[in-house]
Amino acid sequence: MPKLTRALLLLMLVWTPASFANELSHVYQDALGNDAEYAASMANYQAGLEKLPQARAALLPQIQLAANVLQNRTDSSFAGVQNYRSNSFGVSVTQPLYRQASLTQYAQAKQQLLANNAQLSSKQQDLILRVASAYFDVLLAQDNLHVLQAQQTAIEQQLALAKANFTAGTATITDSDEARARFELTQAQLIAVQNDLNIKQQALSVLTGKPPATLAGLNAQHMLNPVALNQLDAWIADAVQKNPQMQVEQANMNIAEQEITRARSGHLPTLDAVANYTDNNNQLFGNSLVNTSNANIGLALNFPLYQGGLVNSHIREAEANKDKAQQNLLVIRRQIDLNTRQAAYSINSQAAQVTAYTQAVNASLSALESNKLGLTVGIRTNIDVLNAQQQYYATQRDLAAARYGYWLAKLRLKANLGSLTETDLNEIN
Repeated sequence: MPKLTRALLLLMLVWTPASFANELSHVYQDALGNDAEYAASMANYQAGLEKLPQARAALLPQIQLAANVLQNRTDSSFAGVQNYRSNSFGVSVTQPLYRQASLTQYAQAKQQLLANNAQLSSKQQDLILRVASAYFDVLLAQDNLHVLQAQQTAIEQQLALAKANFTAGTATITDSDEARARFELTQAQLIAVQNDLNIKQQALSVLTGKPPATLAGLNAQHMLNPVALNQLDAWIADAVQKNPQMQVEQANMNIAEQEITRARSGHLPTLDAVANYTDNNNQLFGNSLVNTSNANIGLALNFPLYQGGLVNSHIREAEANKDKAQQNLLVIRRQIDLNTRQAAYSINSQAAQVTAYTQAVNASLSALESNKLGLTVGIRTNIDVLNAQQQYYATQRDLAAARYGYWLAKLRLKANLGSLTETDLNEIN
């Protein structure tokens, strides 16, 4: 064989769709750049970064420039009617020295920044879970389609055999009718499964912003390891510190506590350093126009005495909001406890199911072969073979679902612990 021909054949063997299948990490990268929900969270994050400089601005000098040009008309019994133009400009500088409300607001902005960062981390983990879930949904729909197609082919073979046996007089029409009924039922199921696959592919495309593409399947030989349930309490205690949602609620709790301090500052005085300079030209003085300038510097103290009960109302409102934030924090903590335990139990359950279903697939295959052999010797009917086939293919579908469920539960456990990153997708790759 010529070398060129051998090279082309080798290239054809290597150049398969699987070689260019998208892995989970690749799909995640596409979603990072195209998912609208994550893009909105990024914009919200960028907006949240401005809370700190906005709060800091209230502690920095405030400088104002004012100027005017006026056309004046004055009518007096002393000087008669006078028309003249005047102008003035002034500069004022205010440096807050003590404003408890502004100081507290700046402290709140720091907490809002922490919440903002944690919220973005939570959205990143949520995107990983949404991509993985959509990815596995497509793979499971593909598996269901392939299994159902194989089942249809097997039923078609049994239908042909039943017709041949009926023609030969060794079987009744019942076998043919049963095989045909199973074949038509499988045909209807194929339509539904194909539609489900199309929907799942489009759902993944919504995340990636790209048309459906070939996806890399999971390595069925990869060892699935259960987790040590005796470490759950330690994990949950760690999750209370690291889970992004918990961090968001803790920051909200701190902000609510600081809001009480800010509300109470309505009873406190404020102290500012002030400086002013004004220059007035063509000011009417008697019957003469004069120019004047004025400069001053000093301290300005404001002490609120009574505001109609507004401050007390703000304090009561802030205290109620603190109670609300405290309860929200408790809800999240309990939810993290529940979700962590559910994910850990699910990992172990799915791993055990994969082992059991693997054995069940082998056993179902042996049962199917035995029923086929029994049919040839007359101790099994065509219906027995069809039932054995249905059991074998159903077990294959259950095995695939359990394997995907294992990996998704593993990702969810890490998300609850606050440690889920893109690196975790490489293990699935």
